[in-house]
Amino acid sequence: MRIIVTGLIGQYSFGGVIWDYIQYVLGFRALGHDVWYLEDTGAWAYDPVRMEPSADCSINVARLSNIMHDFDMGDRWIYRNGADGKTHGVTDPEEVEKILSSADVLANVSGACWLRPETARIPLKLFLDGDPMFTQIKLAENLHPEHTARVKAHERHYSFGLNIGRPGCRVPVAGISWHPTVQPVALDHWLSNDSPGTNWTTVMNWASYAPKEFEGENYGQKDLEFTRFVDLPQHSSEHFVLAMGEGIGSRRPTAMLESKGWTILEPDEHIPDHIAYQHFLVSSKGEWSIAKHGYVHSWSGWFSCRSACYLAAGKPVVVQDTGWSDHLPTGAGVFAFTTLEEARAGIAAVSADYDQHSRAARAFAEKYFSADRVCADLLEPVG
Repeated sequence: MRIIVTGLIGQYSFGGVIWDYIQYVLGFRALGHDVWYLEDTGAWAYDPVRMEPSADCSINVARLSNIMHDFDMGDRWIYRNGADGKTHGVTDPEEVEKILSSADVLANVSGACWLRPETARIPLKLFLDGDPMFTQIKLAENLHPEHTARVKAHERHYSFGLNIGRPGCRVPVAGISWHPTVQPVALDHWLSNDSPGTNWTTVMNWASYAPKEFEGENYGQKDLEFTRFVDLPQHSSEHFVLAMGEGIGSRRPTAMLESKGWTILEPDEHIPDHIAYQHFLVSSKGEWSIAKHGYVHSWSGWFSCRSACYLAAGKPVVVQDTGWSDHLPTGAGVFAFTTLEEARAGIAAVSADYDQHSRAARAFAEKYFSADRVCADLLEPVG
């Protein structure tokens, strides 16, 4: 089949963002499909230097071209500039129309593609949500009916919210039948360097965007959850290094965090692209991380795309439970925690038998996150 994968690689060509989207491309391609990458958000380009929207997309296009070549996608990509409607990669409008009109599947990852008539006509459109609770609040409130209509125009809807529709989960279904899915990981790209590393790490923003209120409850960002575990370094002999963005609205309290024993790195300096990001993960001992308060409080069942990459590299993860432990096993290479003591115990268990947990981490990724398997599941009929 011809499959169009959408994303934000050109718009936000940062390390983790690149991997989030490109691994869908690699997964469908591994299955033998004819895969194209499309970036058509309808928005102006984001200038990463000035950190503001720009009518000039030359920086974005140049970076996207290099990334596509890094993953052997050559010229099999289309970037539409929202400012003037011109396309890059494939520049001939008739050729763009031909590619899109002959597609069988649109994998609209994180809803990045703002459907136009040519993409709306693709027979099987998959809406892939990686931000459960926040996505569904927007749909349930229906403050932007056009957006809601475009989301509902997809034939199938998937979410990292593994618990959506189950008892105890606060995520509203918003009139949509949500099916569970996880991040696909191209395992061949995440081979371990066989070194345990010395630091527990993660990559995060202190606060990615403003909290949301829904039905009288507040659903916030990672800053709210982090405060519950801020004393972890003082309860462990391990070292913790966080590549942490400052965040929006709630600014990162760097001095306080460092006084508690956390080492803080600036992501734009230390992991500016997909290569540096991968090296940061692979060189770690493992990942310790919290989740957005909204994921936890809603008991969404979200499991991190970043954690899946750590596991594929044979790096154990000790990560906050959002309800994902109802679906994925814990205790071998992967530990869920809800309290400071559980976090400390998970880290201690990994350190006590690192080699065993490293092997278990890789096996976990092979079983649950293999890109070809996850992508194949997306193409199967759903009940």
